[in-house]
Amino acid sequence: MEDSILKSTEDLKDLNLKLKGFRVFKVEESFRGVPEYSRKNFYKICLHNGDSTVHYADKSVAVRGYTLFFGTPYIPYSWEIESEKHNSYTCIFTEGFLSNNERLESLHNSPLFKVGGTPVFTLEESSYQFIKAIFEKMLEEQDSVYHYKDELIRNYINLIIHEAHKMQPSENYFTTANASSRISGLFMELLERQFPIDNPHQPLMIKNPNDFAERLNIHVNHLNRSVKEVTGKTTKDLITERIATEAKELLHYTDWSIADIAYSLGFEYPTYFNNFFKRVTGNTPNTWRKTSAV
Repeated sequence: MEDSILKSTEDLKDLNLKLKGFRVFKVEESFRGVPEYSRKNFYKICLHNGDSTVHYADKSVAVRGYTLFFGTPYIPYSWEIESEKHNSYTCIFTEGFLSNNERLESLHNSPLFKVGGTPVFTLEESSYQFIKAIFEKMLEEQDSVYHYKDELIRNYINLIIHEAHKMQPSENYFTTANASSRISGLFMELLERQFPIDNPHQPLMIKNPNDFAERLNIHVNHLNRSVKEVTGKTTKDLITERIATEAKELLHYTDWSIADIAYSLGFEYPTYFNNFFKRVTGNTPNTWRKTSAV
């Protein structure tokens, strides 16, 4: 019963977050770590006081004391809390919450949210207190009845981002022994993020090794070596397998036309999709659809 109530509460929180596109938390010392959300469309800003190690893309950074961290839904990361006494403030938000095109452009171009960027900052006492006060303001506004509180919170988020832009980023990054594993995981994360496809009018945008390498801000040869080392397969083979799997799902579970499925998977013409599917599966899309329906 208690588990059911807890699940209902968490579901309500998730629904509330989806509706608002924003949530802020204060995490007391009694918690181990900060609230984790597995949703893939949330950005995160975390203000932390304590000892920990942040794993981000193919690097890790050891942090002590006051730390400011920026997480993006496009790059996998994890946070290891090492000190018994610690506390954090965390806010998560979607691109849609920012709503303004200029804000979104600033977010996408910010080095805080890029693979090769600097998402971890060590803070002085004064900077920590300043940003802490902003988080306290966001907590206060989150439950207020002020009509324009969303706009006010957007301004607070942007204020934190601009404060970070003015700071000198942490320099104590070290490449982990399993850097290839992290790059491979990063690639797989970006690959899986595109699926399942639920709209025939929005084509697959990242569909070849060069596309992924460009998004990850690394050379395609580096990506290929890392993926091959970890998985034993080429980057191209993994992309091909995933697209073929999604094609089978769409053929079996939807009534979309072959042309719509081809377009949704990023093929310019249905004949290109037919040739691809037959090469990978040995059957044409139409034949496979009829066979799978039996």
